[in-house]
Amino acid sequence: MGILFFFYSFVCLLLIVSESFSSSSVMMHHVCSPTEAFALLHFKQSFQISGQPRCWYETDMQYVRYVDIPKTKSWNESRDCCSWDGVTCDMLTGHVIGLDLSCSLLNGTIHPNSTLFQLHHLRTLNLAYNEFYSSSMLHNIGGLRNLRHLNLSDSFFEGEIPTEISYLSNLVSLEFYCYGCELDERTFETILQNFTNLEVLSLYGVNISSPIPVNISSSLRYVDLGHTNLRGVLTESFFLLPGLERLYLRANDLLKGVLPKIHPSNTLLELDISFTGISGELPDSIGTFSSLNFLNMFSCQLSGHIPDSVGNLTQIRYLDFSKNHFTGHIPSTISKLKQLTYLGLSSNSFTGEIPDIFSNLQELSYLYLRNNGFIGSFPSTIVSLTQLQRLDLSYNSLNGTIPSSVLSLPLLSSLSLQHNKFSGLANEFKTNPTLEYLDLSHNQLSLKVLLLSSCELKDFPHLTNVKKLLVLDISNNKIRGQIPNWFSGIRWDSLWYLNLSHNSLTGHLQQFHFHNLEYLDLQFNFLQGPIPSSICNMNNLQVLHLSHNNFSNSIPSCLGSMSNLTVLDLRRNNFTGSLPPLCAKSTSLSTIVLNDNHFEGTLPVSLLNCSGLEVLDMRNNAINDTFPAWLGTLQQLQVLILKSNVFHGPISTCQSTFCFPKLRIFDLSRNEFSGSLPAKIFGNFKAMIKLDGEDTGEIKYMKPSLRSMNPSYEDSVSLVIKGQDIELERISTIMTTIDLSSNHFEGVIPKTLKDLSSLWLLNLSHNNLIGHIPMELGQLNTLEALDLSWNRLTGKIPQELTRLTFLEKLNLSQNVLVGPIPHGPQFNTFENDSYGGNLDLCGPPLSKQCGTSDLSHVPQPLESEDESYFFSGFTWESVVIGYSCGLVVGTVVWSFMFKYRRPEWFVEFFEGIYPKKMRRSMKRAQRQRT
Repeated sequence: MGILFFFYSFVCLLLIVSESFSSSSVMMHHVCSPTEAFALLHFKQSFQISGQPRCWYETDMQYVRYVDIPKTKSWNESRDCCSWDGVTCDMLTGHVIGLDLSCSLLNGTIHPNSTLFQLHHLRTLNLAYNEFYSSSMLHNIGGLRNLRHLNLSDSFFEGEIPTEISYLSNLVSLEFYCYGCELDERTFETILQNFTNLEVLSLYGVNISSPIPVNISSSLRYVDLGHTNLRGVLTESFFLLPGLERLYLRANDLLKGVLPKIHPSNTLLELDISFTGISGELPDSIGTFSSLNFLNMFSCQLSGHIPDSVGNLTQIRYLDFSKNHFTGHIPSTISKLKQLTYLGLSSNSFTGEIPDIFSNLQELSYLYLRNNGFIGSFPSTIVSLTQLQRLDLSYNSLNGTIPSSVLSLPLLSSLSLQHNKFSGLANEFKTNPTLEYLDLSHNQLSLKVLLLSSCELKDFPHLTNVKKLLVLDISNNKIRGQIPNWFSGIRWDSLWYLNLSHNSLTGHLQQFHFHNLEYLDLQFNFLQGPIPSSICNMNNLQVLHLSHNNFSNSIPSCLGSMSNLTVLDLRRNNFTGSLPPLCAKSTSLSTIVLNDNHFEGTLPVSLLNCSGLEVLDMRNNAINDTFPAWLGTLQQLQVLILKSNVFHGPISTCQSTFCFPKLRIFDLSRNEFSGSLPAKIFGNFKAMIKLDGEDTGEIKYMKPSLRSMNPSYEDSVSLVIKGQDIELERISTIMTTIDLSSNHFEGVIPKTLKDLSSLWLLNLSHNNLIGHIPMELGQLNTLEALDLSWNRLTGKIPQELTRLTFLEKLNLSQNVLVGPIPHGPQFNTFENDSYGGNLDLCGPPLSKQCGTSDLSHVPQPLESEDESYFFSGFTWESVVIGYSCGLVVGTVVWSFMFKYRRPEWFVEFFEGIYPKKMRRSMKRAQRQRT
């Protein structure tokens, strides 16, 4: 018994080992047929991999593109062809049974003798979405008798589909989405009638020019014969197919046809007979398609009423009856279609009121009811459609008010209500950020205020029929391109406020027709060219805000004669020429901001007529003039900025008793002013003297005084604050600053500055000031920034400056200051760069200790524009001349010294002058550097 068990076990072991060896042998060998591998490689060599990705799939009503995959790149002889991308083999026989090269970027021609036709065992062939230009429609395809799935869609095949296609009787799916190909009538009938296994037939775009056959294979589930030039009458044959799921007959010549009798179907999911011209009435049996989710009958010739049975299509998601001849009312049973996302009833002859049936259609995204005969009010339940993206009720006779809440629908991107009889908007007009298109034109709107600021608009709203509009604000959007001609061409007699700022508008301004406009804001766009002359007709204009654009040329001289103009803001453009006589006939201007342009010439003396002027900003131009002391007679002037021009000469004082009494911001930096600092003029700055009882603790901001409702304009300014150039969008009424830096002022710092006890910022840097720092500056107890750098100031830093408890920025660098740096609450926070270049300063934060000296220390001057000015005289010519003179003098001195043998005298002479001269030379070099 034991021997039998041993023998049995041994035999089983041999069988297991044999089977394992056999399996491994199979795995070690190629399963692909060498002949077919060769055929595939030869087929690959016929094409290049190039072109644009062309594959996409459809979700809802949007097309999403994907990058194609060049599958033949993986094909090479070192690998089994059954492992190549797109190749499927029968693992038992090794034959290639599937070839999917769709979306492979293949570019070339398939010739009739192509090795492709040697793959006789193919069951699936997919060459869709490539670029086979000049390829005929595979005349040898009939040899591939085993094919079950054939897809040649959208690959630019040409010519007639060969009759050999009728040999492929085993086909389950046939897809020829190809424009430019033809199929003869007999072959078409053979395919429809005799392919008993065919389930999918797509011949979209193929020119068939054939009547629809009566007998059709019952196996069909998917039929797409759109754009095939079918003609004749649509028969019942398709609707009798037991398993039909999708039928597309779009865009065919069925003008003489009527809709056949529709039999009940539990399988049909999608039906598209749009653009076919089918006429007659829609049968009541349409409601028997209980599974239908897509029904498109757009642009047919259907007439009569829409039957109530349409409410039985409870699975429908897309329903379009637009552009027919339907009459009567919209059936209320549509309210049952809760899955509906698209409803199109446009361009029919519906009448009466739009039934308020939309509260149940919460999935609805697209609603088109345009071009009918609807009357009555806006359907109130539409405002409950939170998924709505596009709504079109245009070209009807709707009346009453438009509910403002419709504009707040969270996903709404397009709203078309033009050509109705709406008389106004209910409540407040607000929109959501998704709204891109709004058309309210050709109504009877009594709309007076339209505020669409910050709504993410991309197009200029069409407003041709709201000519009585008073206020229009579409600022802070994403509107591009030119201001539409229709907008500039309308005579806006009622409009007084127009704000198009902060968009991306381009081009030239057209002539204006805003005769009663008071406020015009076009700032922060890309507008260019000159200001149109028609602006001179806007006699009521108070605010003209054109800053941050690309306007050019000179500004119209009429701006100086507009009696109501209060704000003229043209900053940051490309205006040129001389300034016109501003305030020639006007005393209303309170704000003139013309900085960052290319103005030349002198300041117009006509500014004396601007008795209410509060802000004058002319920085960064090319004004060439002396100091306009006569501006001191303007008793309301608070901001005077002449920075970065070519003003020159001394600062003279005006003859008025009260000179610049309200001036709080005084910036003359980066000019060519010279002479001493005018102590007298500082004494006139009464607004910089903090008087008892004036501080209420409330911060207010400057605003121009306008006659009508005060819109959004506020005075703004750019200042160097604590070493940084900062744009102040608002100017507080307690902001005080004096900036006289980067000029050629000389002399001492006036002690009268101590009286300006409310001064925040004082900058006298980059001048030629001498003398001591006045200890009286310690009385400026509100000072936050003090810059006296790059002068020739001497002496010690006054201990009194430690009283400046608000001081945050101090710069005393590049002077000739000496002694210890004071200690104090704020001084302890300043670092080395506040004192650099002062060789004889000592104490923290400097590393040099007081009581020591280091004559070997050679300072490394900071880079500045003054250095470049100083060293600009050291050209190569001057260096050569100096070197030559030094060489001659040195030679003479040494010859004289050794001739008379008097080296002791020479040494004693230079030792006597060295201590004094060394110190003087170092100080002189320091002054020259500053």
